[in-house]
Amino acid sequence: MNVPHAQHVLVVEDEQRLARLLVSYLQAAGYRASAQHDGLSVQATVAAGDVDLILLDWMLPGMDGLSLCRALRANSDIPIIMMTARAQEEDRLDGLDSGADDYICKPFSPREVVARVRAVLRRRPAGTPTPGLQIDDQGMRAFVHGTELALTPVEFRLLKRLRDAPGKALSRDDLRTWVYEDRRIVHDRTIDTHVKNLRRKLEEAGLAEAISAVYGVGYRWEARSAQQP
Repeated sequence: MNVPHAQHVLVVEDEQRLARLLVSYLQAAGYRASAQHDGLSVQATVAAGDVDLILLDWMLPGMDGLSLCRALRANSDIPIIMMTARAQEEDRLDGLDSGADDYICKPFSPREVVARVRAVLRRRPAGTPTPGLQIDDQGMRAFVHGTELALTPVEFRLLKRLRDAPGKALSRDDLRTWVYEDRRIVHDRTIDTHVKNLRRKLEEAGLAEAISAVYGVGYRWEARSAQQP
């Protein structure tokens, strides 16, 4: 039975009987779960938001899982667990090197898969993911529904700090310390201006009302569902 607002696990597996079995076990564990049977449409699904983790088969029609994992990692930090019958150490290393968070070999117990999903999601930072938003930490880039935002370095650091503390009121002093690593003296109005510009860019990209002002304190990330553009 699906639970409203539960985390969504996307099963990408061309063996449809196995995909249905995994979806059933995930739903019984309280997750929302759905399945796709080839690699070609997955990137569009992830870019549209509302996917919290991907169970990704290695051998897929259209686009293999290893190539798909690398493509997703170009602009997304969504958790990925690779599933494959290729049990050699070199294969496991290839899967992890491609950006996968975990690796599980077939044949496996569906209960073990659910446990792996739970463990990977438990390790994620509290602020991830926000539906429709992907952040590339290394590249200092952010995407909404697959479209890159034109952010300044200051705006990117603001976004990262707010997104990683959902629901928490962050003071202007906290944000100033995070944004300006050289600890320069910056007026509160400067932070307000940066937040205003960041909020405008998020709204134009389809992520409305993500940042709220907290009177007398600073700002809060609401982590609401992204709106489709």
